[in-house]
Amino acid sequence: MDLVLLCMFLPLVTVAWGQYGEDYYYSHHDYGGDAWVNVYRQGFNFQCPHGQVIVAVRSTFSKEEGSDRLWNYACMPTTQSLGEPTECWWEEINRAGLEWYQTCSNNGLVAGFQSQYFPSVLDREWQFYCCRYSRRCPYACWLTNEHPGHYGEDMDMIMYSYDYYIRGATTTFSAVDRDRQWKFIVCRMTDFNCQFENA
Repeated sequence: MDLVLLCMFLPLVTVAWGQYGEDYYYSHHDYGGDAWVNVYRQGFNFQCPHGQVIVAVRSTFSKEEGSDRLWNYACMPTTQSLGEPTECWWEEINRAGLEWYQTCSNNGLVAGFQSQYFPSVLDREWQFYCCRYSRRCPYACWLTNEHPGHYGEDMDMIMYSYDYYIRGATTTFSAVDRDRQWKFIVCRMTDFNCQFENA
């Protein structure tokens, strides 16, 4: 009888822990009603609400619309133990038509994107909106797979674990396809307050 009760209640406890535990996995991403944050060939500025960071990036490509992409993002609050953001800023601009690699300076996490389209190169400039959380520092960083998998494909990158955060990205640009592939720089955050600052 005890084994039957355990089998009945264990899934409920697991679901509750997943919803309220500090290390739960994302099960839903609200892309703001599935509306795109930009129109083709136009600039845009997207910032997560205060205390939230980017956890998902969605995009679709159109060769007919100047080899441009529509973009959408999802945000989630950080854990309480991370603390409140102490400052936020825009990083330097990454030029259109070039490959680039950038992380948020000052231990920051990506909380937004800004982009401007340039018809002369059929590409976009990019800036990260970064926020620093005074109590924790990133470590054990790694690169995701390429998003999209091939130039010209749709893109849907989702962070599945709540204790991993996007710190930046590296991109390659195809002069033939006039499109980018992204690898996001993902990090864990320390379980203790830290004193050092990363570049």
